[in-house]
Amino acid sequence: MSSLPHTLSERLQAVAGVDPELRAATKPQFGHFQSNVALRLAKAEGRPPREVAQRLVEQADLSDLCETPEIAGPGFINLRLRTEVLAAAASEVRADPRHGVEPQPTQTVVIDYSAPNVAKQMHVGHLRSTIIGDCLARVLRALGHTVIAQNHIGDWGRQFGMLVEQILDEQLDVAALDLAGAEELYRRANDHFKADETFADRARRRVVLLQSGDEDTLAIWRQLIDISLAGFHEAYARLGVLLTDADLAGESTYNDDLPRVVAELEASGAAVVDDGALVVFVEGFNAPMIVRKRDGGFGYSATDLAAVRRRVGELGADRILYVVGSEQTFHFNQVFAVARKAGFLPERVQAEHVGYGMVLGTDGKRLRTRDGGTMKLADLLDAAEERAARPIALAAVKYADLSNSLVKDYVFDLDRMVQTVGDTGPYLQYAHARLCQLLRRAEAEQAQVGEAVTVLDEPAEQTLALLLTRFGETVAEVGQTLQPHRLCAYLYELAGALSVFYEQCPVLRSEGEVRASRLALCVTVRDVLAAGLDLLGIEAPDRM
Repeated sequence: MSSLPHTLSERLQAVAGVDPELRAATKPQFGHFQSNVALRLAKAEGRPPREVAQRLVEQADLSDLCETPEIAGPGFINLRLRTEVLAAAASEVRADPRHGVEPQPTQTVVIDYSAPNVAKQMHVGHLRSTIIGDCLARVLRALGHTVIAQNHIGDWGRQFGMLVEQILDEQLDVAALDLAGAEELYRRANDHFKADETFADRARRRVVLLQSGDEDTLAIWRQLIDISLAGFHEAYARLGVLLTDADLAGESTYNDDLPRVVAELEASGAAVVDDGALVVFVEGFNAPMIVRKRDGGFGYSATDLAAVRRRVGELGADRILYVVGSEQTFHFNQVFAVARKAGFLPERVQAEHVGYGMVLGTDGKRLRTRDGGTMKLADLLDAAEERAARPIALAAVKYADLSNSLVKDYVFDLDRMVQTVGDTGPYLQYAHARLCQLLRRAEAEQAQVGEAVTVLDEPAEQTLALLLTRFGETVAEVGQTLQPHRLCAYLYELAGALSVFYEQCPVLRSEGEVRASRLALCVTVRDVLAAGLDLLGIEAPDRM
């Protein structure tokens, strides 16, 4: 359903010829919306702004939506929606199982996110990718798109040569390791590699054996994968994200594709040999992309090109999203440019790097452990759960991440994040739980809950109803812009309007049709809050 602001804007634009730039009125006496379009047109038309405003309101067909428009000050147009129109729109949200979220022309959207490394515990650097990617997957699915998650885990390369050699040297029972033990093994192997050239040579030869399919090497490699996946699953279950084994698409899965990628690059003339390496030059980049090294090995760029090729050719992607830190912007821009030059990424397919900033400590520096090490994801979640129950702690962590503009760094301040007041996840959870409590009381008192919103005499009721009609357009906006903080801001505004409504509009102490209508409004707000929180990956508890 088209939102009321959108409909109003279209009708004004039809007579003004320009975007009326409707703004929500700041005070009830100004109505619901205000436009300064007459002031902008007056200079071009050489007429007084109030005269232009009068012409616009006379020509625009708004009577079925608004009370008589008011012209204020130098020429502002104030619009007040008819209460029956607003009530009908809120009732439509109440009756709609999707709460106003309209399916869009369906696309197949591939989202690359999370991507931890095998034999290493997930750390704070994976937090943002996992939470943001999960939110975008939920939003795009809600909009009707086919979403294919791709968990591009680091499960191939040099590190496995040294890991396997270290296991053989220590005669380790790999099956007895957990992910923390595998990470300790990685540290020992890395130190050994740096200190012992003989070991380093053996590790390099072991990589060749792995890549050539040596079964003994592959058997140990598979054990390391299984240990790592068990650790990843535990983290995903704890975070409440939707990733499963079906979404795994690690680096190793592209190994057989790399020679084909090289052959197609050479055949098309996109790649050339430069100083023994196979490279691709693209305009706008001061260095070529190295696809195959001088020693014949392949790097991350080749794997990423293979991933683009498969996501378009086999998965049928119309849009590909890479939820990876902002420090990788140059890399992905170059990958996209090379993929387009090679024909792997046709113009009809969008490819977008969803970059994000760092997580900072309260000192304003990159979040680290007390000894300066990388903060483990499990330790971070433990700290959150020391301050609140798991669903509340998780809401605090996710909302703090998603409510900030992605490109900005944000401060991880648990003491503030777990509060049930202010712009926090627990505050939204509390708003939902409070509504549930109110509706339980209504049921106990056998109060009738209206099937529709019918009475909106109070400004606080009108504000709440108008906000409800914006849920669908907000979700659509997040699907387009890939900015979850816009949904967070909407839900926070809705919860704030609910608080004002509580203060100014008694629910259970009202009577008759007014009470039934207000309870219908409460049910609708509860449902929209729950739906919005679910899109953020946050639980909406009935009690707190």
